Amino acid sequence: MKKTDYQKIIIEKLKKMQKKTIKFKHLLADMKKSVRKFDFDAFTAALEKLKKIGEVGENEKGIFLIDKKKLLKCEVVRVSKSFGFVKNLADGEEYFVPGKLLKGALPTDIVLCMPIKSYGQSPEAEVVVVAAENCNRFTGDIVSEFGKLRIMPDNLSKHAMDFENPDKLPLSEGDKVMAQIIRRGSSHSEHLCKVVSSFGSSLKASVCALSVLDVNGVTPVFPPEVIANAREVSDYREISRQTANRLDLREQPIFTIDSADTKDIDDAISVEKTENGYKLGVHIADVSHYVTPKSPLDDEALRRGTSVYYANRVVPMLPKELSNGICSLNPNEDRLAFSCLMELDSEGVVKAFEFKKTVICSKVKGVYSEINKILAGEKTDELCEKYACVTDSFDAMYELSQKLAKRKVSRGAPSLESVESKLVISDEDICVGVVPRSRGVSEEIIEDFMLLANESAARFARENKLPFVYRVHEDPSAEKLATLKGYLTLLNVPFPNNKMQFSPKDFSDILERTKGESCQLAVNNMVLRSMAKAKYSVDPIGHFGLVLSDYAHFTSPIRRYPDLAIHRIMSQFLSGTSAEECRQKFSAFADFAADNSTNTEIRAMTIERECEEKYKAEYMKQKIGQQLEGVISSVTSFGVFVTLPDTCEGLVHIDTLPEGEYYFDGAVSLKNMNTGDKFTVGDPMLIEVINVNVSAGKVDFAPVYDDDYFDEY
Repeated sequence: MKKTDYQKIIIEKLKKMQKKTIKFKHLLADMKKSVRKFDFDAFTAALEKLKKIGEVGENEKGIFLIDKKKLLKCEVVRVSKSFGFVKNLADGEEYFVPGKLLKGALPTDIVLCMPIKSYGQSPEAEVVVVAAENCNRFTGDIVSEFGKLRIMPDNLSKHAMDFENPDKLPLSEGDKVMAQIIRRGSSHSEHLCKVVSSFGSSLKASVCALSVLDVNGVTPVFPPEVIANAREVSDYREISRQTANRLDLREQPIFTIDSADTKDIDDAISVEKTENGYKLGVHIADVSHYVTPKSPLDDEALRRGTSVYYANRVVPMLPKELSNGICSLNPNEDRLAFSCLMELDSEGVVKAFEFKKTVICSKVKGVYSEINKILAGEKTDELCEKYACVTDSFDAMYELSQKLAKRKVSRGAPSLESVESKLVISDEDICVGVVPRSRGVSEEIIEDFMLLANESAARFARENKLPFVYRVHEDPSAEKLATLKGYLTLLNVPFPNNKMQFSPKDFSDILERTKGESCQLAVNNMVLRSMAKAKYSVDPIGHFGLVLSDYAHFTSPIRRYPDLAIHRIMSQFLSGTSAEECRQKFSAFADFAADNSTNTEIRAMTIERECEEKYKAEYMKQKIGQQLEGVISSVTSFGVFVTLPDTCEGLVHIDTLPEGEYYFDGAVSLKNMNTGDKFTVGDPMLIEVINVNVSAGKVDFAPVYDDDYFDEY
């Protein structure tokens, strides 16, 4: 007897409907009428199979035949508890996907998506089928539900999941664990998983940070073959062997400036005032001499892409034998370097530059805070003694930096205030303090000097037509500018109207107008979000934010792979290889390094942000019950976020605000329609810390209704 082909019958019936939907109960009734000896189980199995392979879709309106021409092939880029984002592999555009329409898809999965009506600022889509399952690991907390231990995922689902424990790991409620999905369901909550490892208590930020590293595939431990390679190349006799082939700068007053606790020192400077201007040397550790193509060191550095810094720790791109050893420009030790030697006129304009392989010996390990004191005229006998061998360079260094800062302003580069946090970690590995990280004069000097070397490297590559990894920043999109205009209009901040093109100077003007105002932080963040994200590219399209037509990353090869990549290309060219031969040898490498470096940078930034949130939450635990003053930094439909002076942030949920019906303007304010009270970005708010979740990195505030406090404003 011939077996009934339910899949074929379902498709034929849906085709006859001419793209209309049909409710399940109506399709079921139709099948019962038309199929002899109807088998309900076989029918539902066929329908589920068609949905799984992307032939049939189902939404709130019913079941329908999918038009594959309208499907987008996408990668899942991130997933939260109630939504996710996918990136169209054809054009890179991101789509918002409501959680119920993700079909259980996980980050890095390849999915076929259908665009749907958008209810927000981002275009929306629904996942029709998971074409390739690429991810199966996630982190979560062990929770107890009705006496049964389950896993509450950090991001994937709002619902706890059942798990298996094949290795019989000792697990308790509150443990942070790594889990692996062993069977996929049709939604995240239906996935079945097993526990792979346990990190410890989720109440500790350091434990939660380890889980963030692990789930992102980042580990402090290097493979044995990489360590062996690092020890093999860390032959200090190689420095003396190389001296005859390099420009010897060991007698020059070269020095480094870094934080006091920095161990991976990859840049040094030398500054001299001349009759016509200045000579500036930026001397960078010659990492490419030690990390050769396709070696274990190179393969691992490419995979990592960048060092990851969080709290008081670093997960380095290179083993300590290189990062803290032979490649680190430690004081009074000979080192191989790659130097950018520049001649500038009296106004700080680069008139000539050259790149040379050199041998240097840093005279002193400068410390930002110490040099800031010297430049402020607060020198002590101890500081004078420490910096005696390079003090003559300080006047020229400061003078040149002032001219570079002036030039930056004159070309209209926007001065964005990125408020970074410094975490104070105790000997018990607990965050006991958070303070805004300050930037002094010497920090700005080093930044400006590094910019010149980076600009010169990019110009060198472009003029010589070399394959290269540029650092690029595209112009802001019209859509993002329109959104920014809407925000600023609601805040009564003037916006340049009727302009065909928006320049960096326009952003500078906006930031200048709001400087010192209560909305300064919010406007700064809005301007930042309106800009494109900087990335790496083989095309020299320039850098919008820095207002530079040439820019690359040359100055940090110990901790960034793109810097190492361009050192390798430039070294080959300077050794006598023609530009054409370099293109044949490095074009594919540069292309891959650019894309990979962008992706690993995003991964590192995500890790660092998530870890910081957990440490800040750990710190805020000791503040529970305290009343603190803050400023509303952003507004949503479900409440307002308040930032404290120490940079910690928390949510004041709408449920804790005065009773009433609230209207969200979609951007900057939440209004109580019953009382007329408004909560707007920039407004002060007295709050009480009411709840902290270290594992999630979340802090909850409640408003304190103190009339005397608000009368002051």
